[in-house]
Amino acid sequence: MANELSTCLVLSTVRAARALTRRYDARLREYGVTLAQFSVMGSIREKADRTLSEHAERIAMDRTTLSRNLDLLERKGLARKDAGGAGNARRCALTPEGDAALDRLMPVWREAQAEIRGRLHEADPDADPDAFLRMLALLTRL
Repeated sequence: MANELSTCLVLSTVRAARALTRRYDARLREYGVTLAQFSVMGSIREKADRTLSEHAERIAMDRTTLSRNLDLLERKGLARKDAGGAGNARRCALTPEGDAALDRLMPVWREAQAEIRGRLHEADPDADPDAFLRMLALLTRL
């Protein structure tokens, strides 16, 4: 059974995601945000007129986790939730402080990206991060 579990795509993906999240969180910690909050901020900037449900789907985060992260971003003065849309649909926006914070965070995120790509290349010079991203995209569409 142990050998079967070591080849489980789900467990291996979760393990890798946790390791990567810890690495990115460590980079972002000094700026007072987590990778999850950074993802929320990026989604808002990308397309501010999405509903909360649409943002949650875009970044593969359940709606309650998104709301919790938005609440934290609101307390930090980086985002705000707005009423709007059909029914009880809620929307959100970055504050001017949130926009400025995201501008400061982008180079940090890019450095983390470059580090991970470099570490992959060190571990396996034939590793192709872009092929890995394509495989992840395939998995998300299953």
